Amino acid sequence: MKKRIQKLVCLLLLAINMVSYASHSYVPSTKKTPTIVSFNNVKKGHQLIIKDANLLILYKESIQKNGDYSKGFDLTSLPDGTYYFELDKDVEICVIPFTVNANQVTFEKEKETIIYKPTVRLDGRYLYVSRLSLDTQPLKVELHYRESSQYEKTLLFSEEIKNKKIFERIYELSKEKKGEYILLFKSQGREFINKLTY
Repeated sequence: MKKRIQKLVCLLLLAINMVSYASHSYVPSTKKTPTIVSFNNVKKGHQLIIKDANLLILYKESIQKNGDYSKGFDLTSLPDGTYYFELDKDVEICVIPFTVNANQVTFEKEKETIIYKPTVRLDGRYLYVSRLSLDTQPLKVELHYRESSQYEKTLLFSEEIKNKKIFERIYELSKEKKGEYILLFKSQGREFINKLTY
């Protein structure tokens, strides 16, 4: 009977993987087997993170090679509550929520989200900034300046963007102000920092 159930579970998982077009998958754990988390098309340097409901990092790993990633985690030992897997990629963060309840792990596929990070490019004296937000999340942008000989930074510009799916700006830097420019972005309870020297 036990072997029959195992075969049935394996066939079910195989069928799910065959029809799924998602870039990641997971096999929930039982008391005896780990939860297998898989991602397709990862790159070296991407970060896999597990956070609790307070966004405290419980586990962090840097992906070591390009291609497909798969690893087993014993999530049943976590206290009951809500947790998140995050795959921090170049321009996006994939957030996969799951709950642990009485040693049972449940992934909440309908609550999975993608957070798009702002992108910044310096070309001469011009800073090109853009961000995609399909759910039009607000974005606060601050541009700071710090002379190379000073520790303190000066706020040059600040704005808050609301109700925009696509945000694009070009900032012209002063010819006279050479040093470090710091772009600080705040959105969805997260901060993204880009430091550039001009």
